[in-house]
Amino acid sequence: MKRILATIALSLTLLQTYADEGMWLPLLLGKQVYADMKKKGLKLTPAQLYNINKASLKDAIIIFGGGCTGEIVSNKGLIFTNHHCGYDAIADASSVEHNYLKDGFYAKNLKEEIKTTLSVQFLVRIDDVTKEVLDSLKGLSGAERAKKQSAVIAAINKRLSKTEESIEASVSPLFKGNQFLVFIYKRYKDIRLVGTPPESVGKFGGDTDNWEWPRHTGDFSIFRVYTAPDGSAAEYNENNIPLKPKYHLPVSLKGIKDGDFAMTWGYPGSTNRYESSMGIKLATDISNPTLVKLRDMRLKYMLAEMQKDPAVKIKLASNYASVANYWKFFDGETKQLLKFDVYGQKKSNEAKFIAWAKNKPEYDTVFSGWEKAYEAWRPYAKHRTYMREGIYGTQLVGFAVSTLNELESALSKSNATEEDIRKAIEAASTARKTFISEHDAVSDQKIFAKAMWMYYLDIAPEQRPAQFYDSVITAYGKKDEEATYQKYADHVFINNLVLNEGKWNAFLAKPTAAALQQDPLFITANHYAQNWTARIAPRSVEFVTRNNEYARLYLKGIMEMDTAAAKKMYPDATFTMRTSYGNVKSYAPRDAVKYDFITTSKGLLQKYVAGDYEFDLPKRQVELLRQKDFGQYVDKSRKDLVIAFITTNDITGGNSGSPVIDGNGRLIGLAFDGNYEALSHKLTFDKDLNRTICVDIRYVLWCVDKLGQAKHLVDELTLVK
Repeated sequence: MKRILATIALSLTLLQTYADEGMWLPLLLGKQVYADMKKKGLKLTPAQLYNINKASLKDAIIIFGGGCTGEIVSNKGLIFTNHHCGYDAIADASSVEHNYLKDGFYAKNLKEEIKTTLSVQFLVRIDDVTKEVLDSLKGLSGAERAKKQSAVIAAINKRLSKTEESIEASVSPLFKGNQFLVFIYKRYKDIRLVGTPPESVGKFGGDTDNWEWPRHTGDFSIFRVYTAPDGSAAEYNENNIPLKPKYHLPVSLKGIKDGDFAMTWGYPGSTNRYESSMGIKLATDISNPTLVKLRDMRLKYMLAEMQKDPAVKIKLASNYASVANYWKFFDGETKQLLKFDVYGQKKSNEAKFIAWAKNKPEYDTVFSGWEKAYEAWRPYAKHRTYMREGIYGTQLVGFAVSTLNELESALSKSNATEEDIRKAIEAASTARKTFISEHDAVSDQKIFAKAMWMYYLDIAPEQRPAQFYDSVITAYGKKDEEATYQKYADHVFINNLVLNEGKWNAFLAKPTAAALQQDPLFITANHYAQNWTARIAPRSVEFVTRNNEYARLYLKGIMEMDTAAAKKMYPDATFTMRTSYGNVKSYAPRDAVKYDFITTSKGLLQKYVAGDYEFDLPKRQVELLRQKDFGQYVDKSRKDLVIAFITTNDITGGNSGSPVIDGNGRLIGLAFDGNYEALSHKLTFDKDLNRTICVDIRYVLWCVDKLGQAKHLVDELTLVK
């Protein structure tokens, strides 16, 4: 395996790392970073952290599902992750009769563990393929370079993947396409739900407390990996056995102190710390405010129906949580970017680059070209957000754009065989069945009507599907009245064949493209899709291509500016394994306010409101806490049960469920959130205010043992007392 420099020389303030900033590739920590980790309290050797030949800490860290992190905590393949990461699986297993979301669940034995559709991935190794990729791109730029890069990456992935062994390769471009690593994973598909606290514990505080500290959320869930009897990865089978992992994390009951070393391991999804000033301005002026406005609307209509009916709450729970999470995030991100003038900071750094790049042919026109690309795209940026968050944010329209369009395409092909059509209809029918089981028509219809109206008001007339809107206005009312779009939404939701069983069966009896093309839902979705494809998509593709090209050249130039400075530099998060390190640490967000580094059951009971949608607790939990029945999980210094704590670790979305590990490699908590004062962390790191919010492992185990009465799961762990 070829080694890559773990540090890249820089002189710009933009790229210096401060305090505990950095999402480091574990095999490329470098002597300077590792020495800093040791100085802060790490006791493990590099080989104990990452080793491809022997068991190491990295072997206990997994990709959980499609967007979270989990960790192996027993020699029987037991997984800890966040409650919100397991939320879909918990909701899928729930019903009104067996409402595991509401009541919680713990399997008493292996046979009671519940089948899911989840999979997990273990990292096998990381290889450097930078030379192979860059050699193939010599002399290319723009769209031609992007097309060739995609082809080369696909070829490498195919070459290194071994389907029969469940081995999957994934090349990740780093530093804006200046470096390429391939991550080799092994995927396991038999994952079973073992335990979850009641939702009132796992989501305690709801949207009110989301992204906030102090926090009292028991954000955890428990799963298990199963294999075939011979230990190989296999699909679900009753004869499968629990995984025998290469390594599992020991669990510490020793507790934490302010200043203790802490590191996270996991899969941060995406950051853009090297974003341009133009990108920052587009986000604060257009993209973020538009997203927040549209998500705010969707949440209002969903919540109203969820509060009326437990069955609807189960249906919408996962979608609502997903929409709500980043509604608040992007609102906070905008405020922090403006508060700390990140735009101004970026402009200052870019001015230094522009001065350095003068008379250097490869770099001297980077910013003049980049600015023109943004000027051309800026009038259309709101449209992109409206399509993603508004029009396609309507679940029924989103379903039509994907499933019905594919079906219509299959039916329209002149050379389609009967078998082709049969498969297309079966796929659509299966997708429809799943969609209906998760769909709430009442809230979705209101979202659709409102999104149509907001789109009409906010999108420039020359960008809209004018003929479609004219026909709606002519038939249903006046252009500037919300009632017009409500009436049209009634028409679509009543008369479409997806939600009408009789119409769907009639279509199946005689499936034709013409029948679909006459459906009001298909017509609506098609007008928006065709308008986007004809008017906006080409501009979007051109902007993305040019933006990526200039960003690559900018970062490449920065790397050449001052090698003598030798400032640490790390790649943006790309949902690849990273470690970050720092300390357990209190903080002062504003004048005369200081936050402690932990929260306790005392604060949990102070927030508790019986019957409240966000701050209720199980009756048994309240009784146990009031009796101070903390067992072996008590914090001796506080004489209380610690609920959560904060660290200075650098994380982002995808790190949900990441283990928080002490200097000896023992699990002390699960990362599950960041703090509101530093929500600009995808674009810039705040060295003073950034905190990672973690559920204390002792509270997790207390919930399992005392509240859930599932001590057998605690007994499965390797406890350090």
